[in-house]
Amino acid sequence: MTVAAAEQPLVIDCHVHVAATEPHGRMSPRLQGSLPFRFLQWRLGLRGTEAQKERTLAVRLAQLIADTPRIDAAVILAFDAVYDDAGAISHRDTHFCVTNDYVIELAERNRQMLFGCSVHPYRKDAVAELERCIAAGAVLCKWLPNTQGMNPSDPRCIPLYEAMAHHKLPLLSHTGGETSLPTIDASVADPMLLEPALKRGVTVIAAHCGTRSKPGEPDYLPQFVRLAKDYEHFYGDTSALNLPMRWYAYEAVLGDDQVRRKLIHGSDFPILPVPPPSRIGMGNTLDLLTESNWIQRDVRTKEMLGLGAAYWNRAAQVLRLNHKTASARPA
Repeated sequence: MTVAAAEQPLVIDCHVHVAATEPHGRMSPRLQGSLPFRFLQWRLGLRGTEAQKERTLAVRLAQLIADTPRIDAAVILAFDAVYDDAGAISHRDTHFCVTNDYVIELAERNRQMLFGCSVHPYRKDAVAELERCIAAGAVLCKWLPNTQGMNPSDPRCIPLYEAMAHHKLPLLSHTGGETSLPTIDASVADPMLLEPALKRGVTVIAAHCGTRSKPGEPDYLPQFVRLAKDYEHFYGDTSALNLPMRWYAYEAVLGDDQVRRKLIHGSDFPILPVPPPSRIGMGNTLDLLTESNWIQRDVRTKEMLGLGAAYWNRAAQVLRLNHKTASARPA
């Protein structure tokens, strides 16, 4: 084996979701009755009891990752509950939850799955839980402020930012609109709210690059571009950019070399990727729509968009992961 081969970096999908039920998490009746969720269950063939659906999804996800040659591993994301101002779980507002312990179990069983923890900054034991997750192998921390009811600029986030900076744990935070999960506060979608984390040295990955998810929403893509240029340790993942409402982002993020160098690969599975025919042609689009593995379809689309080696290798660099010849666990 040559030295070049020995140093070949991993290719990581930094944004993959899994669903769970008690005791591993929660999917509320409102969520399960929603049109997007019912479509995903049908399309993924999830049937039976909630526990059976949970197991089927985990098995199917492992197979989809294994059947995507370009991807060496994927970060599987936990999803913390909503917490109130007193630091207690708000069961009323928690429609979707995946525990850290469940994702730890998945990662322990499958070497292609990496642990992405989720720790709500308002919980009383936030720092202790984050450190527990880091000890268990977490490679990043995931937030969805719109749905989890948190404001990234709230002073209550500062202790967690200081812990993240100390441990060099990146923060993957949703930015822009959200339609798959119920929204508590749409005003926290602005990437500029992540500046307190950046100023404290946290490496931040802005999921979706601040893009709209439906007509009439604010567009935070310009704010994303500004932060990408202002902060060396600020990045954006390309998760869900292969949705018609977010296609518009490609012109800005691919057309500006400085911003393009800040892009990290993410699929947002199980969100259905729809290739943009205006950028890759109708023939390629129709061909990709026959690809039943959505993770592979997302990869192939981004290859056709011209995203090269630096893009595919960037997630491993930002997450400080080992090379292919070693474990896919944190360095």
